[in-house]
Amino acid sequence: MRENSKAALHEATAFLERKIPFTPSTGIILGTGLSSLGETIAVKTSIPYQEIPFFPVSTVESHTGNLVFGLWKEHEVVVLEGRVHYYEGYTLQEVTFPIRIMRALGISTLVITNAAGGLDPGFSAGELMVITDHINLIGDNPLRGPNAESLGDRFPSMHESYCPQLIQKTEDAARERGIVLRKGVYVAVPGPSLETPAETRFLRMIGADAVGMSTVPEVIVAVHAGIKVLGLSIIANVNRPETLAPAPLEGVIAVVKKAKPNLVNLLEGFLDRL
Repeated sequence: MRENSKAALHEATAFLERKIPFTPSTGIILGTGLSSLGETIAVKTSIPYQEIPFFPVSTVESHTGNLVFGLWKEHEVVVLEGRVHYYEGYTLQEVTFPIRIMRALGISTLVITNAAGGLDPGFSAGELMVITDHINLIGDNPLRGPNAESLGDRFPSMHESYCPQLIQKTEDAARERGIVLRKGVYVAVPGPSLETPAETRFLRMIGADAVGMSTVPEVIVAVHAGIKVLGLSIIANVNRPETLAPAPLEGVIAVVKKAKPNLVNLLEGFLDRL
């Protein structure tokens, strides 16, 4: 992170520290179609992204754009209601700026959610997948450039990017609550165009179980910052190369909406185990 970025981080963090009601230990990122999950939280403070210095603002309709501090049951959380993406024209440093802020505010655990296209033919639309690993095909890395040692190591190890203990807690919660939970590898592509049949075959061939246009840069920065990460995908559709069909955003959001109760139930079980 460059010096001017460090100054921006300091200013944004100072702005928020004057407004927040507590020091959060857990952060949650709500992906496509999931911003309304914020309704589950007893809100103490909600701050539009536009009001936060240097904070990136989403241009995607399904991302509300509020930083929320509140209680999910008795758990103090900070929630990103929506994110920004590389395909919107932001740099990956800008995309991951909210992760830096949440770390500066005190989080040690981060739950990242997204809507993804299924690549495993055994998956079904609407199922949940816990991410066990990822493949970065965006073609860039948010840690590129000078490194600020105060924020993290120059060469962070990604061997356990997704915390095994948090995955286990999530699996236990799913089992207890009767929720079907898949496990798999998430691959990030730059977007915004969707995959061709040939690209879909390639992604499956290299070991990916779900594909999306987010999450991986956020995870890289979280690991760099020493944050434990849990990644959860809602499988919005299943990409079968031989019968590949359009996946309009409204269809994705409709599937996400149906899957939302299971995600809420799973997250509540997970938070109870922290």
